[in-house]
Amino acid sequence: NQLNEFVIRAGGSFLQSWEWGEFQEKIREKIWRLGVEDPSASSGQAKLVAAATIIKKRLPFGRSYFYCPRGPITIYDFRLPIFDLLFKEIRKIAIDEGVIFLRFEPLFDIRHSTFDIRHSLDVQPSKTLILDLSKSEEELLADMHQKTRYNIKLAEKKGVKIIEAGKEKFEDFWRLIDQTSGRDKFRPHGRDYYQAMLEITNGHKLITNSRQTTYNKMFVKLFVAEYGGRAIATGIFSFFGDTATYLHGGSANEYRNVMAPYLLQWHVIKLAKSLGFRYYDFYGIDEN
Repeated sequence: NQLNEFVIRAGGSFLQSWEWGEFQEKIREKIWRLGVEDPSASSGQAKLVAAATIIKKRLPFGRSYFYCPRGPITIYDFRLPIFDLLFKEIRKIAIDEGVIFLRFEPLFDIRHSTFDIRHSLDVQPSKTLILDLSKSEEELLADMHQKTRYNIKLAEKKGVKIIEAGKEKFEDFWRLIDQTSGRDKFRPHGRDYYQAMLEITNGHKLITNSRQTTYNKMFVKLFVAEYGGRAIATGIFSFFGDTATYLHGGSANEYRNVMAPYLLQWHVIKLAKSLGFRYYDFYGIDEN
């Protein structure tokens, strides 16, 4: 709870949450959670002022590197000495582990450090589309492209149904991811990866409360769009802090004319809004 509350307070991502670290361990990655505490906190108790979840990633020929997704995070300016302290601790562990570099993607600019920092290609999406869920449903629809609104209404008219699913629907998810990756020419993660992700909250239900504004626990949910009793679109979504995020999705090669993915996204957007989340992140789907 202490780590998650700090991540949320600092405006951090679900990728720095406690549960995401647990997920990384489930897929056989080695992780470290590091924090910098301020002993002079007004409450009299040391409190976190910076944190980083570090994942050890394997490379060919027995080599490895450290990865800190969407981190480190802080409530202070990155230029303060606390980050040199944090990086020094990371370096100590790196030497012990034999890793050759640290790759990290903070949510803010880095303009000072005693270490050699170089820019490289992004791992996480560099651009994304984020909806402001404080708007009404009518306003959200009005902001969408006319074709998007049409496709949502078409899917509703065709009788597409959206359900929150559990492990019993995993094979449908895997089938649709396989079809989508073949159609769109990308390489999906392995079965174990998605299965472990869906076990993060072990089927716990999201709390329906319109006054809820943050979730100190990360939830991962699978939703399925069905048409004529058959799963034709699916998606995995995370719910953490004040943001719901679309992580992975797939759709069938058949029945594409019923526009199920559009209704699936709209269903989760409305759900997130009803639960009190402030933002919906398409996570890599850009306005352009």
